[in-house]
Formats: sequence, C-alpha cells, structure tokens
Amino acid sequence: MHLPFFRVLAAVLVAAPSLVVAQDTTSRGVRIGLTYDPGTKPGVVVLPVSTALGDSVAAIVSRDLDLGDRITVIPLDASASRAVARAGAPNWSLLAQLGAAAAIQVTPTPSGLHLAVYNVATRQTALIRDYVAPPASSVRAWRSAVHGLSDELEQSLTGTRGISRTRVLFTRGGRLWLIDSDGHGESPLAGAVTPGSAAWHPNGRTITYSTYVPSQIVVQDIGGRGRTVASGRGVFISPVFTPDGASVVYAHGEDDGVDLYSVPASGGAARRLSVGRGSDNVSPSFSPDGRRIAFMSGRAGHPEIYTMDADGTNVDLLTPLDVGESAYRASPDWSSDGRLVAFQSRIDGQFQLLTVGLRDRALKQLTSDGSNDDPSWAPDARHLVFVSNRSGTRQLWVIDAESGRARQLTRGASVRLPSWSPRLGEP
Repeated sequence: MHLPFFRVLAAVLVAAPSLVVAQDTTSRGVRIGLTYDPGTKPGVVVLPVSTALGDSVAAIVSRDLDLGDRITVIPLDASASRAVARAGAPNWSLLAQLGAAAAIQVTPTPSGLHLAVYNVATRQTALIRDYVAPPASSVRAWRSAVHGLSDELEQSLTGTRGISRTRVLFTRGGRLWLIDSDGHGESPLAGAVTPGSAAWHPNGRTITYSTYVPSQIVVQDIGGRGRTVASGRGVFISPVFTPDGASVVYAHGEDDGVDLYSVPASGGAARRLSVGRGSDNVSPSFSPDGRRIAFMSGRAGHPEIYTMDADGTNVDLLTPLDVGESAYRASPDWSSDGRLVAFQSRIDGQFQLLTVGLRDRALKQLTSDGSNDDPSWAPDARHLVFVSNRSGTRQLWVIDAESGRARQLTRGASVRLPSWSPRLGEP
C-alpha cells in the first residue's frame, strides 16, 4: 500500500542523496506523459541503487516491467551503471542516447520504498511517491509490496495496470499449489487433497475446487479450511465463481451426461443451468459482466465451445463447427476485457491454444510447439498461463497473446489445470 502525497524526506535524503527532490503532483492511477512513438513500447532505465536491498529491488522491478510486455527495460552494463547517475540528477544525455523515455529509481527506506520517475524528454521529475512495505525479512510480504509498486508504475507509464502482484493456482501430485506470476514463491496449499480444477474468487482470498474422493465442490479461504457446497453421486467438476462471487457454477452428472449447475457460495440448493440431453457440458467461464457463460459441450457429437445466458437460455455455438475424428475444442476461458475466449483445440494430433473473438468470431492460433492445454487469462487480458510439454514434462508456461512471447513458469514434477488470480492486495 502506498501513501499518496506523503514523503519521508529525511530517510530519502540519507539513503539516496542523488535523488532529485520534487513534489508528488500526480494522484493514484494518473498516467505520466512520456514521449515515444505510438505503437511502440516505451524504453525505461531502472537506475542502480547503492543500498543493501537496492540491487534486489531494482532487479524485481526490472523483471516485473519486462514480463508485463508493455515496456522495454533497457539493460545497463557496469560502465553504463556507473555513468547513468551523477550527483544531483540523472545523466540526461546518456539516458537519451540509450533510448530511454523514462528513468526509474526505487530506493528502500526505513518505512518502505521510495519511487522517483524521471521524464527524459523534459529532463524533469515526473513522479515522487512513497510506499509502506514490511521488513525484507518477511520475504513473501516484502516481495508482494515491490510487485504492487511495479504494477502501479506500469499503469502510470502505459495506462494499464501490471500483473506482477498476482499468483497462479495449479495441481501437482494430488495437491493444490500456488506460485507468484514471476515464478517465485512456489508452495503447496494446505487442506486440498486429490483436487481437480480450481478457480479464484474475485476477492483473491478464496478459491473453489473439485475433489474426486469424495466427489464434491469445495469453497476454501486461502490458509483456511474448506467447506463442501455440493456433493453426491456421480462427478462434480470444473467449478468457477460468478463474477460477483455470490455463487459457484460447476458441472455434475451421473450416468446420462453432465450438465452445469449453480449453487450459492455459502451453500444451499443447487439449480440446473444447461440441458445437454445426455451430452457432457463442462468447464464454465463467465463473461466479465456475468451475463453469459462460455462452456464446452459435446452436444454436436464432439466437444465445441458454446455460450449461453447465465440462466442457461440462448445457447449459441461460439467456435466454427468442425468435423472429423480430430475435432475437439475444450477448456474455454473468457478474457477480463470481454473481447476473447481462449481454448484448446486438437490440431495435427496435439492440442494447441487458440482465441476466438466474441464480435467477429475470428480465430487466432497462439501455440505450435509441443502439446498445450488448459489456458487461463491473467487479469490484464493479454497474458495466458497454460500447460505445455514443450520442455519434456508438463509445466506451466505464460504467453503474451499479442506478441507470442512465451516463458516457462514452473519446473519439476508435472502439473495440471492452472488458474490465474485476480489482482491481489496485501498478502
């Protein structure tokens, strides 16, 4: 959490006497006016900080901005690092030569973190702001605070808030696991045994998941105990929260097909939504406004992606109807901006990730290396986490849906069924 308009001047001047002193003239969420060519990513330099934690902070912020794929982080060699800052002000000429639109300096202070952003074109300080952060000894909470600074900084620089302070939920070895969006902080989640797929509540503090033995739908606070909201004979799978968090929609069936049902998140009577007439209807995903649901259905004789109203009416085929034994579309996930649904499709014997536009129904293939499945959108509606065997074992990967840039997120034993969190507050 940051404190707008509050400056810890004494601490800042002692820790970093080279900082340019300026008033914080921006409010939260206001974009900094930088000069760079439209359609390009602004180049920024993260200035070195000569304090015990300075290198770590600079490295985390640099990586956060780089992984957001909206900013070009200009690396500095040892010589440039020494020359880029000088007493009293940044080295404007060198920053301009490096192609930087902005220079960023994040300095640890006794109470947290001090951020200074410099506009290279105008040679002025664009932003001064202080953030409260826990001690670095509280590694998880401290890293989360740095990620929160990075996300707000990305919003100021580009107009879009970053996704550094997010986590991914996934299954491995009969347990649920969590990992930070940059690949750090991987840890098992207590309480969830033999889980199927899992999904986040909009508050980022609660999840829902299915289990196979017993067959049930569970709602659980992170760090808390789970409570069963649906169970019984047959299968109970693929739960998700409604966008308002009030209900859980899941798939249930016994011997004659599988349909979608809705149950209050606090428990209660379930209500049937889909009428599949013996087909399997699974993997619900809500539009951001909660009015429509994308889901997989086999009602055409093979799996395709459909949409329907939240009450189960007005069913519509979303993906172009394919034919043949290889036709198989599954695991839809609706982007947070409402424009796209990501899904997996069998192509030449392997699954690949595609998106389909809600307005024009245009298809875009995102992957071609190995087999790739189970996509889940990040809250920026640009990045997707998915499972791929391209490294030899099934691991989590992240792809930028615009540029195609991909990076591996997990390593080790095989994983399944990722779910990307909403933007998170304090841990």
